[in-house]
Amino acid sequence: MSQNAAVSTLVDSTESADRNAFEAALAASLPANRRPNEGDVVSGTIASITPDVVLVSIGGKSEALMALDELEGEKVGDAIEAVVIKASPEIRLSRKLAAAKRAKAELRAAATAQIPVLGKVLSRNKGGFEVAIGGSGGPRAFCPVSQIDLGRHDEASLQEFVGKSFDFRVIEYSEDGKRVVVSRAALLKDVQEQQLAKVREKIVPDAVLTGKVRSITDFGAFVDLGGVDGLVHVTEISRRRVAHAKDALTVGQEVQVKVIKVENDGKRISLSMKDFEKDPWEGITSRLAPGSPFTGKIARHADFGIFVELEPGIDGLLHVSQLPPGSTVKDEQFAPGQAVTGWIREIDPTAKRLSLTLREVPDSDPWDGIQERLPEDKVLQGEVDNVASFGVFVRLESGLTGLVPNSETGLPHGTPASKAFAPGQKVEVKVIGLDVARRRISLSVSGAKDEADKAEIRKYREDSQRRERVDGPRISSFGASLLAALNAPKKENRKK
Repeated sequence: MSQNAAVSTLVDSTESADRNAFEAALAASLPANRRPNEGDVVSGTIASITPDVVLVSIGGKSEALMALDELEGEKVGDAIEAVVIKASPEIRLSRKLAAAKRAKAELRAAATAQIPVLGKVLSRNKGGFEVAIGGSGGPRAFCPVSQIDLGRHDEASLQEFVGKSFDFRVIEYSEDGKRVVVSRAALLKDVQEQQLAKVREKIVPDAVLTGKVRSITDFGAFVDLGGVDGLVHVTEISRRRVAHAKDALTVGQEVQVKVIKVENDGKRISLSMKDFEKDPWEGITSRLAPGSPFTGKIARHADFGIFVELEPGIDGLLHVSQLPPGSTVKDEQFAPGQAVTGWIREIDPTAKRLSLTLREVPDSDPWDGIQERLPEDKVLQGEVDNVASFGVFVRLESGLTGLVPNSETGLPHGTPASKAFAPGQKVEVKVIGLDVARRRISLSVSGAKDEADKAEIRKYREDSQRRERVDGPRISSFGASLLAALNAPKKENRKK
């Protein structure tokens, strides 16, 4: 044997001995029944970080090895999870298969453990992309076009992925390794879900968040809170009345919102913006007072009246009973946007209600002592103010108007009140209800007629009784004849 051959034999023997010794030590530290297999996911603790490799303690006396570039900012003592990509003679771990060439077992492990692999998009082909795992020289995989990204792309934007490297997940792997399908969208979706989970943790009632207006609808605006949308209803955009969200917001606008309700397992989120504005009702009584004049703009109509904007965010109600006699809400002078001047009747800052009138307000409160002046069952004369679909408004005195419901007009059922009543008409009414707290008076025309009939009957009886006292009882002709017959002298019976 030559000298070189002898040296080579000695080196081989030494390496074999070292390998046997390492395997023996590893076997001693990790018994066969506890030794991990390729593809297993193990938990461990970083024991040491050297310039070349990371040593991970996974139990036993020996450490597993992991490439240095697998670290993501961890330090010695941190716990990690990784997949076993090699089980013998040493145990090697990987958190992301990034090498240019990997064995079939490693790809199989990546598919089983769902760990990401680094891949370079080589070209665009029919239905998707050709991807080289680990780099240009790695095994080939196919990425469907629907799995390259979240959302849809046109052909021009799809070409932009070619030549770039991304993390992928192996979603299909054949046993012979000839068919490998990967997905980038699956990883992006996981990241998105993690981000959304963090965002949802912050979306709780009363939380104040910042978002961007994503879209505008007829009923409000959807605001993106970081992947989760919430709705700002049109009534919650501002303390001022907003007819349409587009009048106050634009798509892409950054807004501050407050979470007011979270429903349906977080799928329905209601937001508000108006809480960040000063309440226009604050100090209202120092600016407006009952009895004082106002000038405002017609904001909108309702069946029962007109809403007038006096200040931004302050609307007052001009009830139909407070319109000038003969006027209706449909009159041209009350069209939305028209200016109107009148007087303030009442202000309720707590309920945020303001009542208006176009009739001059009396000097004193007409409701003072009303129970003595207008007790229930009293009959009095009033003047028809307005005729509505539900009844007739009758003005009793300055500042006092009552309602005669259709059922109390005395008209046949279904007959419109306008057939018998007109603004300015004098009418007898009976007070059938008095609600001082709500300042409402209920009247009845039919009740007043009944009272009149009763009065006629009482008058007739009183007149009859008075005549009897003066002239004596009055007897009918039949009664007189009967009385005469009874008083006639009796004739003696003649015997035959």
